[in-house]
Amino acid sequence: MQQRLQKLISAAGIASRRHAEELITAGQVNVNGKVVSELGAKADPTIDKIKVKGRLINALLQQHENIYVLLNKPRGYLTSMADPEGRPLVTELIPSSLGRLHPVGRLDFNTEGLLLLTNDGDFTNVVTAARNQIPKVYKVKVKGMPTDNAVERLRRGIAIAEGERTAPAEVRQLRSTEANGWFEVTLHQGRNQQIRRMFDAIGHSVTKLKRIRIGLLDDKFLATGQWRTLTDIEVKRLKNTRARKIAPPAKNVRAKKTRPPIRPKRG
Repeated sequence: MQQRLQKLISAAGIASRRHAEELITAGQVNVNGKVVSELGAKADPTIDKIKVKGRLINALLQQHENIYVLLNKPRGYLTSMADPEGRPLVTELIPSSLGRLHPVGRLDFNTEGLLLLTNDGDFTNVVTAARNQIPKVYKVKVKGMPTDNAVERLRRGIAIAEGERTAPAEVRQLRSTEANGWFEVTLHQGRNQQIRRMFDAIGHSVTKLKRIRIGLLDDKFLATGQWRTLTDIEVKRLKNTRARKIAPPAKNVRAKKTRPPIRPKRG
């Protein structure tokens, strides 16, 4: 049966659908020896030979098994599949026996904490889709102690660049010293280096940043640099995540007074 190429590439564990689309438009995919650069193109893996960057992926589709990994990422690792500068990659922390896994979303090079990796492109699309708004919780250490007014600006949403403003965030103060403040920040969006840019905007640079939760998923006992596979229940919960629609407040409508029914008199 014919399927869209980006779906097949994703199912083979080569890349997420979004990245697969980039590979197609870049001319990195060919079917039966012909380059295919149109996103609507389809192929049948049972009869067509599909190659990505010169690599035949038909065998990968036949023996594909979805794998979901939770990694406690250390600082100094790049959330990418490759790096021309030769920096360490998060994929190097996962055994090659698990096959080719790609990161779900990103964590900055100098940020540590929980990161998902998988070979399931559909799973990646669900978790990273803006409409699903899976909350991510971070522990943040900053220079100095922001004022209450500054923290409130972060909660309401703050301009981090011209024409770029963050969505409201949950910010909770954990503790403070004369030199540093500690906060727990929950984001419902994922802009590039968002937390660092948020605190820069109020004049307090981030010195340490760690993601401690993804949706309902956390693991306090997973040491830095260690990983584990997700349980079936954890995968199901993440796949079933949907954006929560906040109902508008009910209008204050006064109830109309009604007269009690008139009962017939007894003779």
